[in-house]
Amino acid sequence: MILPKVRDDRFITIRRGGTLTDSDHRLLALWAAACAEHVLHLFESVQPGDPRPRFAIEQVRAWGRGEIRMSESRAAGGHAMAAARDLRGAARHAAFAAGQAAVTAHVAAHELGAAAYAIKAARAAAPAAAQDAGRMECRWQREQLPEAIRDLVLDDQRLRNQICWSVFDSVPPV
Repeated sequence: MILPKVRDDRFITIRRGGTLTDSDHRLLALWAAACAEHVLHLFESVQPGDPRPRFAIEQVRAWGRGEIRMSESRAAGGHAMAAARDLRGAARHAAFAAGQAAVTAHVAAHELGAAAYAIKAARAAAPAAAQDAGRMECRWQREQLPEAIRDLVLDDQRLRNQICWSVFDSVPPV
């Protein structure tokens, strides 16, 4: 469970009654794609013939550029998460990160799911140094944040850390 029980208006677009601009929604989706792509190799090293997570990342980027409809990105996200179904560990989390990134086109608040699953993937890939790997991944993600959405995402991490497996609590904002 990565979404709050009550939706945050900051992650609902203005045309749907929230305060999120379309441009910031696209920035959230592109940041989520970067987070997922950063750990994608952990999936592809286990499932080199399965294109679904990579395709999901490509689709959300295409949505972010205005090239495809939201429903296409959302569908690709579902397929990426299906790729995780029979896997365990880092590969599973990396596929979920890609899926969460792609569905950010539909629900902006999934941006944090992509980031959290990427951190879980990094931790699972380095069991002897899981906490350090998670901190490094979180730090890298924060360095990728566009200034326009930086405060929004950092506040979202603070508010939803507990329902996101507490992956954001060990790294102070940069």
